[in-house]
Amino acid sequence: MLKKNCMGKNQVTEDQIGSIDKGKFIEDKNVMCYIACIYEMTNVIKNNKLNYDASMKQIDLMYPPDVKESAKAAVNSCKDVQKKYKDICEASYWTAKCMYDFKPEDFIFA
Repeated sequence: MLKKNCMGKNQVTEDQIGSIDKGKFIEDKNVMCYIACIYEMTNVIKNNKLNYDASMKQIDLMYPPDVKESAKAAVNSCKDVQKKYKDICEASYWTAKCMYDFKPEDFIFA
């Protein structure tokens, strides 16, 4: 449901976003806003900013036990990436990419 909603909202194709979890990040504004949309729908974005506490809570709720610690370490490592960007779409995209790069084998994206 998240994926379908955000795909329509941001006019992206499966080819553009279908392999984000495998590290295929296409540098395109619609793709960036698709990632932000997923984060908004999972309540990770609050007041137009990525929210650290909400991210940690989502990891506890949604991630398999064997990758929770790694995912939290990635969030910790990448939490300041958004400070480089005024645009929430760009901030979301580059933060997601940072988290993938932190430990690709444990990266999960909706």
